[in-house]
Parts: sequence; C-alpha cells; structure tokens
Amino acid sequence: MSKAKLGLFFGASSYTLWGLFPLYWPLVNKANPLEIVSHRAVWSLVFCLIALAFGRQLKATFAMFKTPGVVPRFALAASLISVNWITYIWAVNHQKVVEASLGYYMQPIILVSLGVLAFKEKMRRTQWVAFGIASAGVIILTIDYGRPPWVSFALAFSWGSYSLVKKKLNLAALQGLAIETFCSLPFYGGYLIYLGLHHSGQFGHGPKLTILLMGAGVVTAVPLLLFNGAATRLPFTMIGLLQYLTPTIQFTIAVWVRHEPMPSARWIGFIFIWVALVVLGRDLIKSGGSVNNGVAELD
Repeated sequence: MSKAKLGLFFGASSYTLWGLFPLYWPLVNKANPLEIVSHRAVWSLVFCLIALAFGRQLKATFAMFKTPGVVPRFALAASLISVNWITYIWAVNHQKVVEASLGYYMQPIILVSLGVLAFKEKMRRTQWVAFGIASAGVIILTIDYGRPPWVSFALAFSWGSYSLVKKKLNLAALQGLAIETFCSLPFYGGYLIYLGLHHSGQFGHGPKLTILLMGAGVVTAVPLLLFNGAATRLPFTMIGLLQYLTPTIQFTIAVWVRHEPMPSARWIGFIFIWVALVVLGRDLIKSGGSVNNGVAELD
C-alpha cells in the first residue's frame, strides 16, 4: 500500500471512529458525565503511558515538565478539553447529537475566525462568503431552537480555544494527551476515589459496565494514534477535509438511528452550514492549505 493510501486509510479510520462515538457513550450512561469523563481521562493516561513506553518516548515526554510555562499551558488545555468532553457526553446521553454535530460543523468556521483575531491572518473573499453563509445557518438554527444552540457553541468554542493552545505548544497528539491527562489526574483521580469511598460510582457494578468505562481511555487514544499516522502521510488540505466525516456520521446516527427530531427549519439551517463548508473546502483545495490541523484531535 502506498504512503498516500495508507495515510488516507489512517485518516478515514480516525474520523470514522470519532463519528461513531454517539454509539459508545450511551452504553455507559448509568454513570454521570463527570464520572465518564474522569474514567476517560484516567484510562487514557494509562493507555498513553503504555504506548509511550513501547515507543521509548516516556522519559522525553515527562522531561517536558521541566520546561518553564509548560505545566500552566497544559493545565489550560486540559481544562478546555474537559469542557468539550463533558459537554459532548452530556449531549449524546440527552438526545442532542444533532446539536453536537452542528458544533463540529462549526469548528472550521470558528478556527478561521480565531486565525483572523488571534494570528492576524487574512481571510480571502471566498472565506468571508463561507463565514457569512455559516452565520446565516446558525441564526436560522437559533430561531428554530428558540434559543441559542448552547451545546454547539460550547463544543465549537472550547475546541477552538483548545486548538489555539495546542497550536502554540506544537506537540505530538499522544504526548500532548499524556501530559494533559496527567495534569488533570489530581482532579479526575480524586473524584473517582471520592465516588469509590461513598459507593456512588458505577465502576465495579457489573463486568460489562466496568470494562466499558475502562475502554473509554482506549476509544479516546486509538483515533489519535491513527490520526498521527495520517498526519505524517497526507497534506493538511486532505486532513482538513477528512474532518467533516465525523459530524456527518454523528448527524446520520442522530437522525436515522436515534431518531432525533429534524423540523424543516433545522434542515434549512444545516443546509446553509453544508453549503458554507463546500465553499470553504473548495477554497482550501485551491489554496493548498487547511483551516487548522489541530481540529483533528477530537473529543
């Protein structure tokens, strides 16, 4: 298999797995979102440490803690990704996958906007057109919901902010996830210990649920490893466009598997978003760039 084809396989696999997350989290919905995220973080750390040890990167990874300013920045990244994870799991387990998928469709637009504001990047006319169309779609969806789509905004802005932090840190996904989860270990580990002492957690209440809670770390880390394989083999343009697989799969699951309501106005709003992404995607192909590779490290 050629380098490009292998990269495409890795990339499509990672985004497909992220897209299938709405099928996994309901299996552990006996636990509250914070407990699920706590297990996700703790077992992700265990998985990352094992993978880094096999790759002989463990010592180099923890040596980064000696770099001035690294710990506060990773603590900030951990806080932002925690908001993203908790919001997403809450949304999935409360029949709001459509609203969650909208948040991921909004991410490229948010990242383009943050690029202009934070890095003084110039937007071409086509990008402004895409931004305007997407904004119209969000307004339509807001009117349809009767309120701002807070889940979408929380997911899009927490991920956008997280991407900015990670862009400045410029570290491989597996190493970054290991340090982030290590920084958050006192909180998440402490919370799980608290639940255990008060016999209010779900861990240990049946082998199936226990295995699924432990598996939350694996399903978090494996797509990141696949993405790393794609990132070293594919141009950023292809990676940027592949990211749209995730919300598309999530949207499909929400509408045709979980039968979430989709009134006509909501379809119109999503169509506006899809048109904006087509415009943006064509512009990215012509320009040979991507909105931001950091988008790829999804929840």
